[in-house]
Amino acid sequence: MLETHLYEYAVIRFVPKVEREEFLNVGIILFSKKAKYLKIRYHLEENKLSTFASEADMECFYKNLESFEKICEGQKDGGFIATLDLAERFRWLTAIRSTCIQTSRPHSGLSDDMDKTLNRLLEELVL
Repeated sequence: MLETHLYEYAVIRFVPKVEREEFLNVGIILFSKKAKYLKIRYHLEENKLSTFASEADMECFYKNLESFEKICEGQKDGGFIATLDLAERFRWLTAIRSTCIQTSRPHSGLSDDMDKTLNRLLEELVL
């Protein structure tokens, strides 16, 4: 029998002009303390992003997404934050910030298959 785990997730948003408060959902961060799970998935549609914000610094945006990924995976080149435990990394990634990448407030749910849940959330909220 599969074990059900409590999880939290946040939607990753591309916010090209913070003062306009307009954004596109581009990814999901999923965390479960009990399942020892912290993963990120994102999907970028170049045409949509450039149409939405032709003046945005896309190189900076991509580098920020890569750093989110490194932190989730706990990679050494992810900096100090990547060395923290999973819960602290998730809290840091979902902290309120005013940059081109922001996250929604965390939401919770129950899952017996974290990868399947991550894919479902990506499909429902991003694709």
